[in-house]
Amino acid sequence: MKKITIIAIMLLNIMAAMAVENYPYRSDFLWVTTPDHADWLYKTGEKANVEVQLFKYGYAQDVKVDYEVAQDMMPASTKGSVKLKNGKAVINIGTRTAPGFTDLVLKATVDGEATQHHVKVGYDVDKILPFTKMPDDFGNFWKQTLDKMHKTPLSYTRELAKEYCTDKIDCWLIRLKIDKEHSMFGYLFMPKDREGKKLPAAFSPPGAGVKTIKYPLRHKYYPEDGFIRLEVEIHGLDPRLSESTFKDITSAFASKDNGYFTNRIDNREAYYMRHVYAGMVRWTDFLCSLPEWDGKNLAVQGGSQGGALALVTAALDPRVTACCVNHPALTDMAAYTDKGRTGGYPHFKPEILTPQVVNVLQYYDVINFCRIVKCPVRMTWGYNDNVCPPTTSYAAWNTLTCPKECVITPVNEHWTSERMEKEHEEWIKSKIDN
Repeated sequence: MKKITIIAIMLLNIMAAMAVENYPYRSDFLWVTTPDHADWLYKTGEKANVEVQLFKYGYAQDVKVDYEVAQDMMPASTKGSVKLKNGKAVINIGTRTAPGFTDLVLKATVDGEATQHHVKVGYDVDKILPFTKMPDDFGNFWKQTLDKMHKTPLSYTRELAKEYCTDKIDCWLIRLKIDKEHSMFGYLFMPKDREGKKLPAAFSPPGAGVKTIKYPLRHKYYPEDGFIRLEVEIHGLDPRLSESTFKDITSAFASKDNGYFTNRIDNREAYYMRHVYAGMVRWTDFLCSLPEWDGKNLAVQGGSQGGALALVTAALDPRVTACCVNHPALTDMAAYTDKGRTGGYPHFKPEILTPQVVNVLQYYDVINFCRIVKCPVRMTWGYNDNVCPPTTSYAAWNTLTCPKECVITPVNEHWTSERMEKEHEEWIKSKIDN
């Protein structure tokens, strides 16, 4: 009996390690949720059943589980409870009449301690279409924006960042002038053995927030493998500022109700994100000006807000040759104005989404940039994501008409594994034109 128990605990530890980022760090609890379709996908009108298991310390728990069923990011439509027997039960979560996702939220209390989990399944996901419409003057608006930006000559400072140099790569801190009013910072990486070589470039816009460039060396394998690599921020704040300073700035200027995503959001010309999107092209101007660049290969790669900005860059700059995206934000943002529809991050409150704001957002929504991307795109997303929900990822995916490949990881919430990040680089390598 003791031997069986040890083997069971070992197996559960392996399972927990595989899905560690979906659970609280070093949690005593492990939820295992298994839809009765292996791919977690169903047809509309088809009922879905989810087997639920709960373990503590690796032991199956026979406890009551309360559950709620809701459409993706919507209030619950059904509530109930089941009693686990031998640590498991099956919950019928019903169906949908329209394409989209259903979320099963699970809660239990074991030995006085609360634990919860959730799992989403999709229905006719290839038929998920975006809410966002393309304005007639979309292309002209962005042409005028970039023309105006390019009136400011390319200008930057370049300072060796010794703290991020290694025996294989060099790093510099760049301060790039975007236009007359704005600048941005970035870390530029190149291999030390670059003498006489022409190198492909990989540009990485940042995730959301007012923060430092936190892990500049996370993707150091790019320059180690012969790439020029650029990691940037978008707010014009020196990434060497202290963590406490960034927290103070966030508290003052980037809280949920007064953050940069709502700054002048009712004015198409003055909206904060206008110079941010234009700045992405200014960064590609910078990369393409480097004598080490090979003149042919320019990839963009990012996740969440960074994924959104990667798609924006690929749409606005024909020099981009490959685009790699994780769960893009800023996608179908105004969809919440259509009752019952799921919108994308940053999940604006209803009072913000006035008719004027909805009109402005058409010029900034990633859906409309997806409509004009021409280069190959690799995209990955998870179903359990509540930051950039799978409904909006599919809306973006189904809109893309360029050559495209996807890697779908249903269990993922708002994260990607290091293995997935490395596979992105391998995909980008496969697109290099020698």
